[in-house]
Order: sequence, then structure tokens, then C-alpha cells
Amino acid sequence: MRILIVDDESELLTQITHALSQQQYTVDTAEDGEAALDRVFGDEYDLIILDVMLPGKDGFEILRLLRQEKIDSPVLMLTAKGDIDDRVRGLDLGADDYLNKPFSMAELLARVRALLRRKNEHISPLLKIGDIELNTISRNVVKNGIDITLTPREFSLLEFLLYNKNRAISRFSLAEHVWGDEFDPFTMSNNIDVHIRNLRKKLDDTTGSCISTVRGIGYMIRDENQ
Repeated sequence: MRILIVDDESELLTQITHALSQQQYTVDTAEDGEAALDRVFGDEYDLIILDVMLPGKDGFEILRLLRQEKIDSPVLMLTAKGDIDDRVRGLDLGADDYLNKPFSMAELLARVRALLRRKNEHISPLLKIGDIELNTISRNVVKNGIDITLTPREFSLLEFLLYNKNRAISRFSLAEHVWGDEFDPFTMSNNIDVHIRNLRKKLDDTTGSCISTVRGIGYMIRDENQ
């Protein structure tokens, strides 16, 4: 699951990013309206956490533009204001939930889980290939009925490959998706290869029968049943 956080408070942005990353979500960030729009129009997000008070375009204007462009990602709005009029305005513009600052990270994570469940209530959370099963809601991976412990980045790599079964995914795309703001084009190839090697070991896939290498491109999960 990929989440965009839009907030100009650097300390809070870091705290939320850390909390979500610990839950194995892939996180991107933006600190102003223009950067947020560049992110959203350039990629798909499962959830957007959007502060109301931003430099340039405020959260209301960003939300209005998103819904105008038919972008239906759930939006959780953050505000330091307690004014009921702001809540009403945000909900009328298409916000899915509202959280007043200051808030606890436990409450934020609960709101995030609820919005993601609502978004996926008609979609199976299970991604399967052979004897491997990944649950996008509970964030766990099972092989032959046995739980497999993955790091957040290993989980994100496997999830992204499963979402793109039977498609060769470049190392660049994998790194950009999994590393987000920490993406470094100078080291990404080695990082991807190391993480794929560790992921294969944990999945007992040392021969590459599940995650295959596509020479000169990157990696692919091939589903023989499709």
C-alpha cells in the first residue's frame, strides 16, 4: 500500500512517515501544494494524508483539484483548527475523514487502517502466487501455511511484484516505488539486488522459480495459471 503525506511541519512529517513505515506501508511526502499535486498526478496512491494549512495551495484547494480530476484515493485531512465549518467544507469537497491536531499516532494509524479497509472492502486483500499468499490488509506473508517475516522493504518489493504479475519490472521502477523519497539512482541497483536476494532466501526461492531475473531489465513474478 502506498501513502502520500502532505504537511509542511517537518517534525510531524518525519513522525508520521516513521509510524507508517513501521507498519510496512510505502510512504511518499510533500511539504507544499504544488509538490503534492506533482506527486498525485504522477503516481497512484492508496491513501492521501493532507494537511489543511499549507504554503501556496491549501489542503482544500488540493482536494478540490483531485476530485475535479476524478482521483478517488481516500483523503484523511489534518487540521490545527477545531472549527466545525472547516470539517464541513472538507467533507463537502470529498474528504473521507478528518483528524484534528494534535493527535496520537495510534489514532492516526487506526484511521488509516479504517480508510484502507473501506477502500478495499469489495476487493480481496489476498495476493497469491503458488504456495505464497500476501495479505495487503494484515501485512503478513504466508508460504505453505507458515508465516514469513519480512522487512518493510522486502514486503513492499513482493507486494509490488505481485500486483504486476507476468510483467517485467525494472530495477528503477522497483527502487522508485519502494524507496520513495530516499530513492538514490546511484546505489539503487545494488540495493534492489541485495533485497531481492534476501527475499528469495526467506521464500525458499533460491533457484528464482518464483521471482525470476529478467536480464537487462529487472525482475518478474510469473503466474503460470494466467
